[in-house]
Amino acid sequence: MGLVTKALILFSMAICLTSVTHALSGQAIVYNPPYVPSSCFGTQDRGVMISKAHSGLFSDGSVACGRRYRVRCISGTNKAIRNACTGNSVDVTVVGSCTGCGVNELQLSQEAFATIARLALGRVNIEYEL
Repeated sequence: MGLVTKALILFSMAICLTSVTHALSGQAIVYNPPYVPSSCFGTQDRGVMISKAHSGLFSDGSVACGRRYRVRCISGTNKAIRNACTGNSVDVTVVGSCTGCGVNELQLSQEAFATIARLALGRVNIEYEL
């Protein structure tokens, strides 16, 4: 393999590594139906894999309606409870603002929450990314 080819491969690998998305850490809590109407989409049904987000998550201070996040449970908030997480991740669409949420907290629909964690827990530690 020539020196130029090796250099190109090394350069490509460096570019790929610098473009990796970093996940944010936070917590997810459950929100219960009805999911419609929503503050972002009114009476338009956006399905059940949805979320509300704290406005502090966004640089302009407003909820980015329609923004999608991939969410993964990393642990229960009570370390004494085993198997809080299912091991799955879920893609959710932001449909509104969560006025009672803390910074870096997402409110997930029951269906989205149950995909990543035991629903009865109601709150878990998460990682999420665009």
